[in-house]
Amino acid sequence: MIDEILIFNKEFVARGDYKQYVADKYPNKKLAVLSCMDTRLTELLPAALGLKNGDAKIIKNAGGLIMSPFDSAMRSLLVAVYELGVEEIMVVAHTTCGACHMSFGEFEHHMIERGITEHTLETIKHSGIDLDKWLEGFHDTEQSVVGTVDTIKKHPLLPHDVVVRGFIIDSTTGELAEVNC
Repeated sequence: MIDEILIFNKEFVARGDYKQYVADKYPNKKLAVLSCMDTRLTELLPAALGLKNGDAKIIKNAGGLIMSPFDSAMRSLLVAVYELGVEEIMVVAHTTCGACHMSFGEFEHHMIERGITEHTLETIKHSGIDLDKWLEGFHDTEQSVVGTVDTIKKHPLLPHDVVVRGFIIDSTTGELAEVNC
């Protein structure tokens, strides 16, 4: 698949198809969106929000979560605020998310099937990494949004004037529902 993508890329550049996407690194709408990496949202999310290339910083991960105040998603939001002029943050979870009810218990069997040894897993656990917590998803989408918004709002390095709001988008229709946070 990657080789096919590389062939396509050469043709894309040669045709000049990139020109329609040229934008500045600073988001036009001074907005950052934290959302899930779900493939259904690749085009639906920006379309449903009325965002075009260059309008917002879109940060995606499994579940659209802030796992800890100093994880990479929070780091990206802070960079967006201080380096790129973001003034508002939307946390956008979605219906029927695969991270809902996700757990290390589900992954462990698959990891072993794919060649990760039990010794490796035990070594990681004994090094202080709680795989159960690290690979845990969530069990309630609305509560997940509330928790992520709360973590962002209470972050000691986030200025108090940054607006942070939470939403759930319908994975099929793109309809947004605001979550009371």
